[in-house]
Formats: sequence, C-alpha cells, structure tokens
Amino acid sequence: MHMPEPDAAIIAKRPEIVDQLNRLVPAGPFGTNVITDPDGLRAYECDGLSAYRQLPMVVVLPETTVQVSEILKYCDGAGVKVVPRGAGTSLSGGALPLADGVMLGLGKFNKVLDIDYANRAVVAQPGVTNLAISEAVAYHGFYYAPDPSSQIACSIGGNVAENSGGVHCLKYGLTTNNVLGVEMVLINGDIIRLGGKHLESEGYDLLGLVTGSEGLLGIITEVTVRILHQPDTARAMLVGFDSAALAGDCVAAIIGAGIIPGGMEMMDKTAIHATEEFVQAGYPLDAEALLIVELDGPEAEVDHLIDRVQEIATDLGAGYFRVSENESEREKFWAGRKNAFPAVGRITPDYYCMDGTIPRARLPEVLKRMEEMSEKYELRVANVFHAGDGNLHPLIMYDANVPGELERAEDFGSDILKLCVEVGGVLTGEHGVGVEKRDLMGTMFTEEDLNQQQRVKCAFDPDSLLNPGKVFPTLHNCAELGRIHVHHGHTRFPDIPRF
Repeated sequence: MHMPEPDAAIIAKRPEIVDQLNRLVPAGPFGTNVITDPDGLRAYECDGLSAYRQLPMVVVLPETTVQVSEILKYCDGAGVKVVPRGAGTSLSGGALPLADGVMLGLGKFNKVLDIDYANRAVVAQPGVTNLAISEAVAYHGFYYAPDPSSQIACSIGGNVAENSGGVHCLKYGLTTNNVLGVEMVLINGDIIRLGGKHLESEGYDLLGLVTGSEGLLGIITEVTVRILHQPDTARAMLVGFDSAALAGDCVAAIIGAGIIPGGMEMMDKTAIHATEEFVQAGYPLDAEALLIVELDGPEAEVDHLIDRVQEIATDLGAGYFRVSENESEREKFWAGRKNAFPAVGRITPDYYCMDGTIPRARLPEVLKRMEEMSEKYELRVANVFHAGDGNLHPLIMYDANVPGELERAEDFGSDILKLCVEVGGVLTGEHGVGVEKRDLMGTMFTEEDLNQQQRVKCAFDPDSLLNPGKVFPTLHNCAELGRIHVHHGHTRFPDIPRF
C-alpha cells in the first residue's frame, strides 16, 4: 500500500501552518486545540486498520462550523491537504493521516442539537456516537436503526462517510436509508445544507452522493437522522447447523419465503467458539455454523414468524434451536455477535477484518473457496457476517511479528474481495474503500467508470486536497479529466492554450 509522496515544500512550512491554525482555533479551557508534539500525534497515527500507520503533520480540533470553514479556506489557499477524522473506527484506512497534511478531528462536535419526535428526526453533531442517538430517544420509545458492531464508539459523521450498516440493516437499511440531511463544509470554506427533516428533496440526490463519500467531497458538521418507534415485540433465535452450506441455504429460504427479519447474522465454528468464550451468550459449541435471526413487530406476527423460520430450518437439517424468552436474553444473543471482533482478537495476535458483499445464493460456494484460500495461505479465518444481505466480514488471523504474515494476510484478503466481485458481488458493503481496497477498484470498475467518479470529486475538490490517496487507485488532476476550475471568475494559468 503506497500513499502519495509527501510534499517537502508543505512540510517545510509546518511552523507557519501551525501558527495559522492556532490563530483560527484558539486554545480553550482544556488547553490547545492544535496538536504538534509526537506523543499527542501518536493517538492519530492510524484508524481501525492499524496495520498502516503514519504520524500526521499536525492535528487540529475545531469546536464550531465556522472554525471548520476557516481552516478549510486557509488550507485551500495554501495548498495543504486535509484528512477528516471522527472516532477513528474505520476498518479500511479511511482516516489514515498524511505526513504533509492537516488532520481535522471532529471529536469536539459531540452534542445532540435537536430531538423532534413529531417528525421522528434527530439533529446531531458528527462526533456523537451511534449508540448515543438511540440512548437519547430511548425514554420515549424510539431508536436509531443502523447499528454497527462499533456503535458504542463510532461517530455518526463517520457512519455517514462510510455508509455504515449493522446487524439490523437487512430490514431497516444502511445509513443512506436513515439520513435525512447534513450540513457540510466545502474545501473553499463554503457551508452548505443538503436535505433536512423531510424525506425527499427536489433535484439531484446530492445527499445520496455525499453519504459514503469517505471525506473526499467535504467535511460534515451536522447530521439529521430518522428515528423509528421501537417495535412492540422483538425476539431473537439461535439456529445451529452441521455445515455452513446448510446455514447459507436456510438464509436464502427464509428470504425466499417473504420473511424479512429485523436482523439475520451468521457465524462459523471458529467465531462461535471465540465469541462464546468471551461473552458466554449460550451459543452451541457443536454447531459448524450458527444463524442469529431476529423477528420484530406485533407479538402475534412475531410468534407466527418464529414458527415459520423453525419449520424452514428444520426442513434444511438444523440441529439446534433456541428462542429468547426475554429482553435480557435477546440482548445477550446479540452481545455475542457484536463482540465477535474483540473475541477473535483474544485468540490471535492480529487479525485483518475484510468487508465484501455477494449474492446470497453464492454463499456456500464462496465459503468453500475461502476454506481453500485459508489452506493456500496457511492462515486461519473466522467468518462473521450479515447473512441476510450477503455482507461478509472474514477475519483473517495472523501475527505481524512473523515476517511475511502481514503480506500473506493482505494477499488473502485481496483474493477474497476479488472472489466477491467474480461471483457478482461488490468490493465493500459498509466499511468503505479507503486505502485497503483502493488498488482493487479496477477489478470492479472500468477506467472510464473511475474517471467519472473522479470528475465528481473534481466538482467538489478541484485540487484534490480532501483525503487524497483514498478510494482512487490513480490520482488524476482535474485538468487531465477535462475539467478546468474557475475560481472567482479567474482561470488558473490563463497563458496555457486550451482546446
């Protein structure tokens, strides 16, 4: 993985840049908002993809939208790159710093600004954690549906940037289906608003464009999300199988029967054992594959659907059933799944969490080929994924202290993602592209596809100062792609002939 070569001229101007940032974001009651010392910078050297690290040139922690605007306006004029960062939970390297860039942290944007029950909407700053939104409205019987495994830590701004999902995205959608509006600051300092508390907007779907854009188009400073009323009843059931193939067939059969569970997750034997030891959720240790199926709605409907799912699973050879009897037990079932990543972290020095999506019908085939890859690379893999929508999260286990194992893990992961595309899937489901999948984009998109995507970035960020080195395998300037930026009526380099 290679990042753009640092600009020595920008690095040489570091004292000047730091001085200007200190003027734009003065120290507060808790000290400076501009971090320059190596120990302080160390906390920002990586995100959830910790295999790749780089100290940022400087970190700035603004507290207001106006400060974000002034920072971006300055960086735009000075030609300084900017990397936005929320909670740093990205698993694709989306917040990997640059040696010649300003890291703009949004951790101080941590307030819920408005709760509108009548319109079922919450307005929050981007540093508010995903779980905090649900907690803020729980007393009145509401919640925010997308629930990534990292919801206790991940920020809503990062959720928008990566279009995060979670165990309940099968029925209730990803972030893009639950975000109503954003306030965003462009690289030139302009503050814009997209959407609002209404469900649909006229004209181009710019909100859909921004959701999942990974900080390449602007910096989000406010998010409006849709909240839902908690269902009357929600019950989870554990269904164990003697093979992953049978579990995959069961997933397809449930969906084929017209049943849309609130969530439907799958774990293989390695993940089951690691998780049960960690959480004691009551998972069957003799099962080769485990489905966690949650059904919600009116109590009579839930009872009926539980019976239907059990019938379907029995016909496909399921050997274990357990249905939650109360809310505490339901939460325990999900606690195991949501703690699967740290659970696997207890049985291996390091792991590489992948994220790809496949058609549900190809699940048995993909799992079999992943077993073959595991033998080829001599690395174990634990499978934990959103079975209902085919979103895979293989956890490749390795030891970074053993020479060559990280490289083997990377190659293994690349082969998994290529396989996803080969069977008709996509490179990512909810973790974004970042740097992890950047160089694989050509397996899914043609050169013209990628150029068109780059042209969209040029429309928002003509000098590629926002989060460069991410998503696009080849960095083009806007002139190369046929777009010339005109700023305040002045064309850059007017002496150059244009055709």
